[in-house]
Amino acid sequence: MRIESPLCLYTGVVPPEWIDYNGHMNVAYYVLAFDHATDAFMDALGMGQAYRDRENCSGFVVETHVNYQRELVANDPMRISTQLLGFDRKRIHCFHRLYHAARGFLAATTELMLIHVDLAERHSTSMPLPALDQLGAIMAQHIQLPRPPQSGRVMGVRAKSPTLQLELPALRRAAR
Repeated sequence: MRIESPLCLYTGVVPPEWIDYNGHMNVAYYVLAFDHATDAFMDALGMGQAYRDRENCSGFVVETHVNYQRELVANDPMRISTQLLGFDRKRIHCFHRLYHAARGFLAATTELMLIHVDLAERHSTSMPLPALDQLGAIMAQHIQLPRPPQSGRVMGVRAKSPTLQLELPALRRAAR
């Protein structure tokens, strides 16, 4: 079986109601679009809504990091690709890229860690073997892809000058 590298499981169009007062897609809706792509990925693994209803288990996002690259506006076509970065019996580490589907530019990315949860116990549990097999097949293809440069990043403010802390009192006095 041939597996896309990366997977392309979600496309859509930016609805006008997703536009904020700055005239572009609001940050919350980028996350919603990525959530739709995550749902499509879980469906492809056989762990979507039907699985949840049947087995009373689901995937929960436990960590995410979004990077915004370029604006999308109302009626822009979207395409989200999914790259599997790693997995174990309880966790899935994946990466989504949101593109303008017509012009091809990268609009945003997100890195996700999902955990498989028994909904009755509200505790992590092993994924079913068919899903693990599917993840293994995807990983065999995706391991060949370059690691996204936005993955694994840490957020923080780095001072341009090591003496910035010493300069702050002078800056405050000058601002008065």
